[in-house]
Formats: sequence, structure tokens, C-alpha cells
Amino acid sequence: MFSTGWLWLYAGAFLMVAELVAPGFVIFFFGLSAATVGVCRFVIGDAFTLAWQLAAFSLFSCLYLLLLRRWVTGIFMGGSKTSRTDFDNENVGRAGTVTETIKPPLSGRVMLGDAEWTAVADVEIPAGADVRVVAQENLTVRVKAL
Repeated sequence: MFSTGWLWLYAGAFLMVAELVAPGFVIFFFGLSAATVGVCRFVIGDAFTLAWQLAAFSLFSCLYLLLLRRWVTGIFMGGSKTSRTDFDNENVGRAGTVTETIKPPLSGRVMLGDAEWTAVADVEIPAGADVRVVAQENLTVRVKAL
């Protein structure tokens, strides 16, 4: 007869291999938990009933996710350098030129340095007018005519 210990080990191996095609590095820890329960089933024997196996699987899954995920992810993913993505307000105060008329509530386009940005304003500003950026919301700048 096929032992439940082997079933847990096979399920664990399957889940760990499945991590290769799934993003997030989470399934691996469920596989590690299943493998741990499989080993425990062999060590403890028949006293390790299905109810205890399921409880142990839940416990090991939570423990591995909480305690090991950050450390193991750092090993497998390597050190990653974070880039500055908080660019809100980087253009506030800069002057530019309207390249496409801004007609509220519709947006237009402005040239700031060598880059063109989507722009909004409280009043209509025609193309060719000089403007100053008063606020930035993600990739849209709010401008006022000079």
C-alpha cells in the first residue's frame, strides 16, 4: 500500500517545482511544509493521523512563510537595488511651453526641458504659451500660465 508519507513528499516536490513557473515565491513554502509533514509521517508513524497531518501542514506553512520567506527570497532573488520611483513633485516650479492646448477639463501637453508631459490647468491655455508647473500627480503636471 502507498504510504501517506510518500504522498506528502510527492505533493511537496510538486509544489516546489511548480514555483518555477509561478511568480511570488510563495508556493515553495507550501511544498516545503508538505515535505516536512511527509518526513514527520515516516518518523512518527501511524500515531500521526490525518487530522494531525493537516494541522501540522497548516502550522508549518504559516511558520515557513513568516520566518523563512524574506531570508530565502533574498538568497534566490539576490540583492536588488531599489530605484527612485517617487517622482511626484520633481517638476514643481519648472517652466515650460504648452505644445497642445489645455482645455479644462481635458488635458493638453507641455514641453519641460527635453520631455513632453501631459498637463492640466484650471483655465484654458493655448499652444505656445509659457507655463510654470504648480503640482505633479504621477505623470500629469498641473500648470499655470506665466
